[in-house]
Amino acid sequence: MAAVVIGALAAACGGRTAKIPDAAACPADAKPANLNFTLKNTAGQEVRLADYKGKVVLLDFWATWCPPCIQMLPIMHDLHREWVARGVEFVGVSSDGPQTTPDEIRAFLKSRPSPYPMVLDDGTANGLYKIRALPQMVLIDREGAIRRVFIGFTSRRELASALAAAVGATESAPSPSPSPSPSGTR
Repeated sequence: MAAVVIGALAAACGGRTAKIPDAAACPADAKPANLNFTLKNTAGQEVRLADYKGKVVLLDFWATWCPPCIQMLPIMHDLHREWVARGVEFVGVSSDGPQTTPDEIRAFLKSRPSPYPMVLDDGTANGLYKIRALPQMVLIDREGAIRRVFIGFTSRRELASALAAAVGATESAPSPSPSPSPSGTR
């Protein structure tokens, strides 16, 4: 099992590996995220990842048959409520595969409503992001670079720290010092 996790981490991180704690995270030397795909959400509407360009995005790859994924849902929902006002977008990517029908996924989500879009992956997103283990979260910054990849159950604290870093690293430059008043005093 450890070899599978290490292999999945290496693939997701572009061949690089990192120390593997509860959840594995890729190093921050980011590569561009592929934003050029469209998937349908659970209501059948198209969701284009390119529409999120310029925003921090957390992609959550999960499946209904994955116990750690199900454990992560309340954490992800709480983080969404906390971070959406700061410009962070979340997109859930159902990675169930053909063994689970869209109706089964919709029924699952009906009992666990999501505050953010959930899309049904036909293999496109899983292929583009080299998903080999679930759950897997991919944090994309405002410039469209992958900042972090988390594989496996990840603590709320670790995800919040990564979100803070992504938002902080892409905030606008600090305001210049105030100009002196005409009288020369501030």
